[in-house]
Amino acid sequence: MLGAGAIGAYMGAALHRGGAEVTLIARGAHLAAMQANGVTVLSPRGDFHVTVGATDDPAAAGEVDFVVLGLKAQDYAGAGPLLAPLLAPETGIVAAQNGIPWWYFHREGGPFDGRRIEAVDPGGAVSAVLDPRRAIGCVVYSSTELEAPGVVRHIEGTRFSIGEPDGSASARCDEFSAAMVAGGLKCPVEPDIRNDVWIKLLGNVAFNPLSALTRATMAEIATYPPTRAAVTAVMQETVAVAEGLGRRPDVSIERRLAGAERVGAHRTSMLQDLEAGKPLELAPVIEAVIELAGLVEVPVPAMAALHAATALLDRTSRGAGELTPAAC
Repeated sequence: MLGAGAIGAYMGAALHRGGAEVTLIARGAHLAAMQANGVTVLSPRGDFHVTVGATDDPAAAGEVDFVVLGLKAQDYAGAGPLLAPLLAPETGIVAAQNGIPWWYFHREGGPFDGRRIEAVDPGGAVSAVLDPRRAIGCVVYSSTELEAPGVVRHIEGTRFSIGEPDGSASARCDEFSAAMVAGGLKCPVEPDIRNDVWIKLLGNVAFNPLSALTRATMAEIATYPPTRAAVTAVMQETVAVAEGLGRRPDVSIERRLAGAERVGAHRTSMLQDLEAGKPLELAPVIEAVIELAGLVEVPVPAMAALHAATALLDRTSRGAGELTPAAC
């Protein structure tokens, strides 16, 4: 598990519980706590604790069958030195990320097959480190938070859908799925993992930026009429982009809104990053969708406005540069 934060530690603890050989790669106080005390998962499905290997040195793990990426997408291009000791010729890379992945058009089969998406693979820097041929798509339907170093609060959801970018059946997907199921998680192998990408993105593209801007939970955003309307507008634009690419997320907007209400007082990962002073994961969640909208000539004014506000927040909250006052 490379980048074993909340989701990575949760997945790793479950896999270890199911009998898989797991190494968690992390840093800081979280790593120190896992090395000293293992991982504790607090969950409505039942708490559990595991003692599992944890390190900040990938060479200690050596070559592995699967690398699960728990890194933020903006860190992928710089992950080469961390990945190198882990990769055997057949190692699969499972990216447990939000939004549009760098491999999206790899063996997609449509008119844009093989096209690079600049927002998530600028200049090919990510593909140079993460060969798309190694990629196994993964869409996370699970909410977790780090309650304390080494302690994961599992809020809801145990589904991690996976699939090959070309839609084929593969032994490696079956093997990974079986290990996840043995650990108590749901891990269906989907023949069209891009459908799951759009279903999950339908919520992320609106709720994640809005939560950072408002500091509100998903339920608060979904139940306050003005923000509910804003979410609906962005979701409608997202569906239009997906349809322009020949896809139709098989879930209604109302169902996604109802799901957000059920999650309750959950702070999105983007809000958690903002509060921790970390960069916001805007590229895969919203910038890539805007790029794809341009590709298929779909107007996305609500999304563009949301992105502009959130990108400015990201810039100013981290002191990423000085702003020039508007002329009077």
